[in-house]
Amino acid sequence: MGWKAAEKIIRHWKILRGDNVMIIRGKDKGESGIIKRVIRSQNRVIVEGKNLVKKHIKQGEGHEGGIFSIEAPLHVSNVQVLDPVTGKPCKIGYRRLEDGTKVRVSRGQEASGSVIPRPEILKERRKPRPTMLGPKDTPMEHVLERTYDAKAGIGMPDL
Repeated sequence: MGWKAAEKIIRHWKILRGDNVMIIRGKDKGESGIIKRVIRSQNRVIVEGKNLVKKHIKQGEGHEGGIFSIEAPLHVSNVQVLDPVTGKPCKIGYRRLEDGTKVRVSRGQEASGSVIPRPEILKERRKPRPTMLGPKDTPMEHVLERTYDAKAGIGMPDL
């Protein structure tokens, strides 16, 4: 399970973190779950509680060793988003509403054509913004200081 870059990286991802998906190929075929993580460099996703593999971890300082079950990544082509109305796997298309907003819609043979909402988990940040000023951050008094005024001639270069 080493890191391997994808040969052809997907540019426009239609499957997002937090989507409800069904696994269509592999040992967990037919099971559904929520996407926990998207690995874009490998074209893979991790589905919560699915595709479990045994991982042997050696004991070290601060942690125990043993055999653990972890979720292995699945290729993005092996999962499909579930239609919110029918509950069956479907493809994803995009459509613009009357007010101009771009939304995802379900498409395919057994799809209802309904809007697939963006997952709520995307509204929160994975890494919170720093609240403390670091040593390389500019103080606010320097940020708000006015250094150029054309009318007063402040900050004008000498040509």
